[in-house]
Amino acid sequence: MCTDGDNPIHDSARHGRRGFLRNTALAGAGAAVAATGTPLMSASPAVAAEATRPSKVGKWNPDPASLQFTIAVMPDTQFMYWGSQDSVDRTPQEESFRYIINNSGNPDRNIVFMAHLGDMTQDADPASFEQVDKAFALLDAHGAAYSVLAGNHDLSGDDTRGDTTYLQTMGPRRFRHSKTFAGADKTGYNTAHIFQAASRSWLLLALDWRTTDQGFAWANEVIKAHPKMPVIITTHDMVWSNYDDNVFPYESGDPEDNAGLSGHGQTVWDQLVQDNDQVFLTVNGHYWPPGRTTKKNAAGNDVHLHIANYQNRYFGGGGMIRLYHFDLVRNTIDVETINPWILAQDPGSRNELAAELARVSGPVDNFSVPIDFKERFAGFDPVPVRPARPAARELVKGTLAYWRFDGQGAPGTALAEGQRIHDLSGKGNDLTVVIVPGSAADALTWSADHHPAQPGHASLQFAGGRDPVHGAYLTTGATAPLNFETLRGGYTIEAFVRMPLDWDAGKNGNASFLSRRGSAGTAGKHGKNTDPNEPLAQFAITNNGREPQFNHYPTNNTYPTTNWGHGLVELKWWHLAVVNDGRYTRLYVEGAPVVDNPKRVSVGLTSLGLPWLVGGHEYAGSIDVVFHGNLGDIRIANRPLAKNEFLTAK
Repeated sequence: MCTDGDNPIHDSARHGRRGFLRNTALAGAGAAVAATGTPLMSASPAVAAEATRPSKVGKWNPDPASLQFTIAVMPDTQFMYWGSQDSVDRTPQEESFRYIINNSGNPDRNIVFMAHLGDMTQDADPASFEQVDKAFALLDAHGAAYSVLAGNHDLSGDDTRGDTTYLQTMGPRRFRHSKTFAGADKTGYNTAHIFQAASRSWLLLALDWRTTDQGFAWANEVIKAHPKMPVIITTHDMVWSNYDDNVFPYESGDPEDNAGLSGHGQTVWDQLVQDNDQVFLTVNGHYWPPGRTTKKNAAGNDVHLHIANYQNRYFGGGGMIRLYHFDLVRNTIDVETINPWILAQDPGSRNELAAELARVSGPVDNFSVPIDFKERFAGFDPVPVRPARPAARELVKGTLAYWRFDGQGAPGTALAEGQRIHDLSGKGNDLTVVIVPGSAADALTWSADHHPAQPGHASLQFAGGRDPVHGAYLTTGATAPLNFETLRGGYTIEAFVRMPLDWDAGKNGNASFLSRRGSAGTAGKHGKNTDPNEPLAQFAITNNGREPQFNHYPTNNTYPTTNWGHGLVELKWWHLAVVNDGRYTRLYVEGAPVVDNPKRVSVGLTSLGLPWLVGGHEYAGSIDVVFHGNLGDIRIANRPLAKNEFLTAK
C-alpha cells in the first residue's frame, strides 16, 4: 500500500482500485510515522523564486448580518508538511490564510469561517506539526474563525486513541480564545463551532476521521442542544468519487452525482446525518478527484455531500481552497475553487503547472447548489408568519381606496354576480362583481394565498383570459368618487399579484389587474405611442415575459407615459407600486425601482369620470380580456408614499 497519498499511485485496474477504496475507506492510510526529531529544511530555491512577497494581512472583519457570506474549505495539505523527510513549505498555506483573513471584510466575499478537512501532515511527525502550528498562528493572531480535524496521516486508530501530537498542537486548547469554538467531546478529537452569518447562528461539527459511538453520541447531543441551527459536518472520510480523473466526461454522465458514501461515510450517515434534519451539507477530503452527490434524509430533505481534495495536483494542491458562497437572497450556494498562493504571483512569472492551477474550473470544482434556505430549514426553524394587520392601520394619510379580501368568503368558493367588496377607506369606492356571460362558475373565487408581507391574508383568484373573453372582474360604481380623481398632486397605487403556472402569453398577456375605463381617443389623446382604443390607465402584466407595466395618459400630455418592469416568475407573490410625485412616475417591484422609469413629466391621470376595473381590461369600450392569477390587497393614495409607507412596511 502506497504512503505517498491517500490513493495508490498505480492505476492499472481502476475498478479494482475504486472497489478497494469503497470497501475499506483506508486507501493509503499507512501507519503514522514516528517522531524523528529531524530538523526541517526551508523551501527549495526554485520554489522560493516562484513565490511572491507575502501579501499584507488586514483585519478579520466579516459582516454577520449580510445575506451573502462565504465559508472557506481547505482540504488535505499534507504534502507541504513532511518533516521526517526534511520537506516542509508553509508558504502556500499561509498565503491562503492571508487571503481568507483579507477577504473576511470584503463585501463580495464576506468570509465568515474556514474549515480544514484533515491530513494536515504527511507523517504525523512532531516537526511537521511544529510548522503547522506556525502556519495556523497567522489565523490565531488575527482572530479568524476556523476549525480543524484529524486525517489518517495525522494519526492512527479511532477517536479513542488518546494523546497525540495532533491533539497537543491542534486540539481544543488551541481554541480557548476563539469566539466560535463551542466545545469538544471527551476525547478532544471531535469539536463543535458556532459562527454568525445572515443574522443567525450556524453550527459546524468537525469530526475525527474515525469517529466512534461515543463521538456520534456527543455530536447528536450537540445538535439536540441547538435545535434551530443549520448544521454543516466536516470530516476527512465521508464520500468518495466514483469516476477516474483521467476520464472525461465523467463516467456517471452527471457532474452533480458522481460520488458515493464510503464505508465510514455510511456510518456517519446512519448514526448522525440521516435522522438530523438540521444537517444540510457535508464536506470531506481524503479521496480524489472531487465529487458530489445528494441524498434524502429521513425527513425527505436534501443533504448535499461533497468531496474536495487537490493533493494530487501540482505542489500538493498548493494550499488550494474551496469557497462556498452562500446567497440567501438568490437561494443558492455558489462554489468556486482557487489557489491564492498562485494568484498572488505575478502572472508572467508563473510556471506552466502553476498557471493551470490558479483557478480550477471543472464542473466538480465550480458549480452552484440551488437551495431554498427558508423551506429547507423550516422543519426545525420555521419562519414566523407575519400576522395580518388591521385595515385601519393601513389607512395612511391620503388613502382614497383600500380593497382587501380577507374574512369575506371561504377559500375555493366562488363570488356571485353583483357581490360587493367594500372600500375600507370609507370613501365609498366599493367594488361589484361582473361575470362575463358564458364563464365558468368558478371564474372568480376566494383564496387564502397571499404575499408574505401583505396586510390582509387572502386574495381573489381570477380565472380569466381572451379568445373568447371569459372570467369575472370587479368595477367601481358609476358615481364612485375615485372615478373623477385626476390626482394632479401625485399618487401611489399598490397591488399584490401572483401568476399561476398555466399563465399563457397569448391568452393572458396584456391583461390589466387594475385599469381606468375610457379610451384615449375619446379623451382627445394623440401623438407618439398613442393607441386611441386603449384605456386611460392600465396596470397590467404584459405578454412580453410577464413584465409589469403601468401605461397611463397624464393630464399634461396628449400621449402616454409607460413604466415597464422586468419579467416576474410564476407561483411567486409580487408587490407592485406606482408612485407619482406630481411630476415623475416610478414603478417599483418589491420596493426596488425598475430600469424603465421614463424621465418624462407626467402630471396626474386623465379622467372621463368612468369606473375603475379590478381584473378587467377594455379596448375600444369593451372588455377584451380578464386577468388570470391572484390579486391581494390594493390601495390608492392621493400622494406619493415613501417606501416605508408601502403596504409591505414593517
